[in-house]
Amino acid sequence: MTTIIGIDPGSRHTGYGVIKLTEQQSVYVTSGCIHLDNEQKLPERLQKIFSGLQEIIGLHQPIEAAIEQVFMHENPGSALKLGQARGAAIVALTIPVAEYSARQVKQAVVGYGAAKKDQVQQMVMRLLNITEKLQADAADALAIALCHAHSRLAIHQVGLVGKNSQRRKRSSWRDYRP
Repeated sequence: MTTIIGIDPGSRHTGYGVIKLTEQQSVYVTSGCIHLDNEQKLPERLQKIFSGLQEIIGLHQPIEAAIEQVFMHENPGSALKLGQARGAAIVALTIPVAEYSARQVKQAVVGYGAAKKDQVQQMVMRLLNITEKLQADAADALAIALCHAHSRLAIHQVGLVGKNSQRRKRSSWRDYRP
């Protein structure tokens, strides 16, 4: 059984979601948000992301991680802050980290790369048999973990990874070339 953590980095809320992968399905473990105080200075918020994720990792012991790539906002300052939050999260992860674009995550979970946030949230709840409504950032983090699980399974199914072979570094199963 493999445990995967998905991270949706943000400068106000950083979502996390942990799933376990069995041979048959993805199983929900936990999810939530690290809420950051806008009154705090940026270094203090980055420290909170780092220490919060380290605590979650220590508790659930994931062996793989997935994080959303930074996309360009209209405001370059916001993109920079998002990148810094993402960096703090990556530093906290002492395990292999895969990166996925928002479009890849939506495509993997909903089947449509331009899906709306509520569509992603509903599909995550359905795929993981969650009955209570998830906070948006936590749902996004679970979607990132599911995207990684689906990509990981697809790579195994096409034979790129075997017991005695090395995994090729690919960001997505769509990049596979025979």
